[in-house]
Amino acid sequence: MKLTNPNEIRRLMKSHGVEFSKSLGQNFIIDESICPSMAKLADCESGVIEIGTGVGVLTRELSKISKKVVAIELDSSLLPILAKTLDGCDNVFVHNIDFLECDLEELINEEFSGEKVSVCANLPYYITSPIIMKILENRQLIKSATLMVQREVADRLTAEIGSRDSGALTVAVNFYATAEKLFDVDKTAFMPVPKVNSAVIKLNMLDSPTIDVADEKYFFKVVKAAFSQRRKTAVNSLSSGLAKDKIIIENALKELNLPLTIRPEALSLAQLAALSDILSETT
Repeated sequence: MKLTNPNEIRRLMKSHGVEFSKSLGQNFIIDESICPSMAKLADCESGVIEIGTGVGVLTRELSKISKKVVAIELDSSLLPILAKTLDGCDNVFVHNIDFLECDLEELINEEFSGEKVSVCANLPYYITSPIIMKILENRQLIKSATLMVQREVADRLTAEIGSRDSGALTVAVNFYATAEKLFDVDKTAFMPVPKVNSAVIKLNMLDSPTIDVADEKYFFKVVKAAFSQRRKTAVNSLSSGLAKDKIIIENALKELNLPLTIRPEALSLAQLAALSDILSETT
């Protein structure tokens, strides 16, 4: 079966009474060059987790390269299709679970004996951020993540912190990993055709955060608050998000020799870390 052929996909889905799920953000890849490229660049020879299988196009390419593929698919209606399209792929193990709800550490320990694995996925656009955050939170068990995301998100994730394109997720990625854009993907490479273009990025996990902070949990609370109201100054967004008096925020900025009119996206990673350390000591 040529699983990138739209007619073949339609035939498969029709024969199993399956329709594309808008609620799950399903857009299947029909450009035959994309999945082999993603699999090759995924650094997944020892083991890989795929998030969202679709009809198994990327899954099959990963199975050619990786020793073991654990494919996570939430849509149970796709399971009969996968049983057919992945027939003969004896190193593929499909789990009908929600990636965001599963205990990822437990899954990796069970399937890969705790060895570090790679992640490779064509992510649904509507849950890209929480999936990436879960990957970062489990970075001690993950080598890298090769991900298809909305092109605008790819630009944000690979943006320089302190630039207009940076945001809270940019900071999180730069704190725990290095990010690079591998290649762009036109929207016509999918079925159904989405409204936006995509890009494939790769996150390489770091052994330790890029910068030291006194309280990592509070640091991300500060980051989230700072970028929650991007059009406001850092004073206003932090005051609102952290429920602190503006005078406290202003004094912290003065201590760092930063202008009181500075906006969150203009803050560097080091400045955000220093700001977090100062604010964590205030009441």
